[in-house]
Amino acid sequence: MAGLEAGSPVSETTGEPGPDVDLLYDINGLTAGTPHWFDRVMEWTGEYGTVFALLLLVVWCWWSVRKRPDAPLAVAGLVWAPLATGLALLVNIPIRNFVERPRPFLDHQGLEVLVDGKTDYSFVSDHSTMAMAMAVGVFVVHRRFGLAAIFLAVLAGFCRIYMGVHYPTDVIGGFALGTAVTLLLAPLAMAMLTPLTRTVAGSRAGWLVQSRAARAAGPRGGGSTGTRPAEDHQSNLAA
Repeated sequence: MAGLEAGSPVSETTGEPGPDVDLLYDINGLTAGTPHWFDRVMEWTGEYGTVFALLLLVVWCWWSVRKRPDAPLAVAGLVWAPLATGLALLVNIPIRNFVERPRPFLDHQGLEVLVDGKTDYSFVSDHSTMAMAMAVGVFVVHRRFGLAAIFLAVLAGFCRIYMGVHYPTDVIGGFALGTAVTLLLAPLAMAMLTPLTRTVAGSRAGWLVQSRAARAAGPRGGGSTGTRPAEDHQSNLAA
């Protein structure tokens, strides 16, 4: 573990200086004024907490959109969110191996690294890619849940920098990759997933896609959740 020695300048580096490195030191340098327990919370949040929270948010969103008249379409979008996440992580493998950017603590001195064992390449951040891909997938289905998910994704990226294991541009690159994969492939994914969810909705397992009340109400029923802009956006993606 790399520690911040007393009296050592935080800006001391062995690599090339620049805004990316300066911001890394600014964010990671916050650890110097925080208690040990807070660093442990940030470590857990950056490694596991935000991912767990995003999964819970997806489940909560699924339970909510089941009550909508367009539930099969909305649930198809939520199914696409984790699929897009996995695909984005696969796309990141050749990117990381091509760029071959070392972790920041290998090139820059004075960083407080809050987690050990990070020996793979740094660009782009897997956690940031995964979190934003999931968040964007939720956003196109439900705006309010999506905004909460995007907040969690940004928190995940901030924690990765705070922990000293990623540069800010690693995180920004992850956000961009996750967003691009989710949105660019959404029309094809929705064209494949929506017939599947509609089939399930008409089966004995239909409760997984649409609540009993929504099925009874039919396509002209009520049940508006106040998220019409999100529904319209999702319909455009499925078109």
